[in-house]
Amino acid sequence: MPLAKDAACRHCTVEPPSFASIRAAFVMEEGARQLAHALKYDGMTALASPMAGLIFDRLDPGPADLVVPVPLHGGRRRSRGFNQSELLAKHLAAAAWLPVDALAARRVRATKPLAKTMHRDERRAIVEGAFAGVPERLEGRRVLLVDDVVTTGATLDACSKALLAAGAASIHCVTFARAD
Repeated sequence: MPLAKDAACRHCTVEPPSFASIRAAFVMEEGARQLAHALKYDGMTALASPMAGLIFDRLDPGPADLVVPVPLHGGRRRSRGFNQSELLAKHLAAAAWLPVDALAARRVRATKPLAKTMHRDERRAIVEGAFAGVPERLEGRRVLLVDDVVTTGATLDACSKALLAAGAASIHCVTFARAD
């Protein structure tokens, strides 16, 4: 028996995302995978500029006043030496003639890496409450939130919730690649 038009499925735990849109320049396969991994895991930070250029060329950044990278927790940033999302955001912001603010969002809780966690609900639980926004940097701003790769959208959603709670007007997300 089909559900009535307005009825909710009692088994569904998915709620609508907090961001207004999400776009990825590429599907995470072949060359895109090699570039994303070389940047993130091999420390080839010189790739950030051309990767951001590809994002800019393929995607309209949409209505934005501010570019914000998805933050890393301090411990992970120290061990990696950089935040790949921040590098992409800085170059993308320059191409779009928009200000970038890497301090508008922060990771307030370390989380385990999501790379091998594929289940959407598990990913959501891992990143829930892991981010905070800085109200004086976000109040009334239309934010372009940047990450390197999107798999289920859980990280972008958790970060978007924090930015909206801190007063951002809207969140549009862009990534270099998306898992297929």
